[in-house]
Amino acid sequence: MVWSDVVRAVYPGRFQPVHLGHVEVIRWALERVDELVVAIGTAQESHTIVNPFTAGERVVMLRLAMEEFGIDLRRVYIIPVPDVLMNAVWVNYLQLYVPKFRYGVARNPLVVRLFKEAGYEVLVPPPYERGRYSSTRIRRLMAAGDGSWRELVPRSVTRFIDEIGGVERIREVLGLD
Repeated sequence: MVWSDVVRAVYPGRFQPVHLGHVEVIRWALERVDELVVAIGTAQESHTIVNPFTAGERVVMLRLAMEEFGIDLRRVYIIPVPDVLMNAVWVNYLQLYVPKFRYGVARNPLVVRLFKEAGYEVLVPPPYERGRYSSTRIRRLMAAGDGSWRELVPRSVTRFIDEIGGVERIREVLGLD
């Protein structure tokens, strides 16, 4: 295959943390394109309530999750992207960090709009139990000491979060420990 013939999409997200919904979106997207760029947004921020994990930790979580579910890592790029904080130029900014792509992958209405305004088609994945698989919800469960968050993320990601003390980090940032 010639490099210019590769059909590629970009899937942006913060992945704070990676959950089973993310895995389903990645699988869904790879059924439609040759390669997928997973753009880890807000790469510069960590150790906060909203962004507790570092970009490097999120790279590891994504790789572990994809390996666990048998996703061909040769078809996936994982690229951290810092914020630009200007929505109107965000897609142009994203293009500086990632390989050329044909499609955006998103459900977020703002992200869909930004891709369309920049001239890209958008692949809109099914919601995959969006109310259940939400990183915000998972972080809240972690903060509350509710172990049910473990059912919402891949087992490999659960082990990794345990290894790095992720729950403790979230609770300490909130002043709970």
